[in-house]
Amino acid sequence: MSAGLSRYIATRLGRALLTVIGVITLVFILVRVSPGDPVDAILGDQASAEERAAKRTQLHLDQALPMQFLHFLGDVGDGSLGRSYTRPDESVSSLIGEVLPSTLLLGLFAILVAWAIAIPLGSIAAVKRGSFWDGTARGFALFGIAVPAIWLGPLLVLFFGVKLKWLPLPGDEDVGIEGLILPALTVGAALAAILMRQTRAAMMEVLSEQYVLAARARGVAGWKVVLVHALRNAMLPVMTVGAAQLAGVFSGAVIAEKVFERQGLGTLFLDAYFARDIPVVQGAVLVVAITYVLVNLVVELIYGVVDPRVRVA
Repeated sequence: MSAGLSRYIATRLGRALLTVIGVITLVFILVRVSPGDPVDAILGDQASAEERAAKRTQLHLDQALPMQFLHFLGDVGDGSLGRSYTRPDESVSSLIGEVLPSTLLLGLFAILVAWAIAIPLGSIAAVKRGSFWDGTARGFALFGIAVPAIWLGPLLVLFFGVKLKWLPLPGDEDVGIEGLILPALTVGAALAAILMRQTRAAMMEVLSEQYVLAARARGVAGWKVVLVHALRNAMLPVMTVGAAQLAGVFSGAVIAEKVFERQGLGTLFLDAYFARDIPVVQGAVLVVAITYVLVNLVVELIYGVVDPRVRVA
């Protein structure tokens, strides 16, 4: 391994570690300043002052914020992420572990849907710039960005589930892989719109490069110029946007899981938020944030290994 590559990897690892530390601190602060009292949510309005004080002591909420932060760091360090207020017999990590595979599966399908739509549409729009196909692709991008998932999800259910009866409705039992189609479309539509615009812009830039023009001059087939010479070199910025969309996958999953009545990290987060279950809320947010940081770290490391220009920059 060259010295330049070693420095690049060490720098990225150090920056990722600092980001994770910042994320842990930020999650703790944001959860603590959000409105609502966990003791009220757990005991209700009829609890006596003694019961409330005892519960506050049990949850360490009577301690100063620095001490609460140390408890939080200990829970992160031992991997448990603390104990749920509403289900004290279970650790937060076990609760997240039960639902995370469902969210990851939904996210994977949403990303596949987004890429399957965006890459062909963006490439066609760039090659056919100014044509009907270009206008159609840009119209789709505008639609995908403008339409919120909380409106698109029910619309898809009404059309494909109620009217056409092609796909299962929310809450149906034993739906299998078909039950992922509409949630994945709901989450993937906005991702595809952004990714399509980036693909179009990157392809238009690459198609004007000298090596692409030279390939055309040599008589290379048009499809080969697009796929081999242009698309392959345009994928670097597209992959960057794709990695950055991971946060959009998780935020979209929160809405899609609620609309389609799916168990997942999104529903766990929402239920915990309304119940003021602080350990579960901060655990769910922390998992999403650290996953986002790690994915971007992996993408940056891959770039640095594959493309020396990234290391130099």
